Amino acid sequence: MVLLLDTHILLWALDAPERLPPDVVAQLESPETMVYFSAASIWEIAIKAALGKIDFPYSPEDITQAAKNTGFVELPVSAAHGAKSAHLPRHHRDPFDRLLVAQALLMPAQLLTADAALVPYSELVRCI
Repeated sequence: MVLLLDTHILLWALDAPERLPPDVVAQLESPETMVYFSAASIWEIAIKAALGKIDFPYSPEDITQAAKNTGFVELPVSAAHGAKSAHLPRHHRDPFDRLLVAQALLMPAQLLTADAALVPYSELVRCI
């Protein structure tokens, strides 16, 4: 299985795994699951932290390193991802979430999210 974590799920997986359902934790820990986190999530965290919109004790660099130490794989943002996000229906306005959907569709991977508004995009989107 191939998973792409949205920003909330990434943060919960690293700092508050008790917020995740046990089946999701099992998937994340399974050696048969390839788990990706997007560079877009790190960018989102950096922007929101700089704007004072989140009060999180970890820097974007710390989060990146923790994700890699956990065995998660960084997914860069490509021009194809950006182009795909422009062609998605307007189910959701958040550009970071739209980019994550585009990345999941192009990989393909199941996007794990806490945002039910993303579900209409694809059967690849799983809201937990």
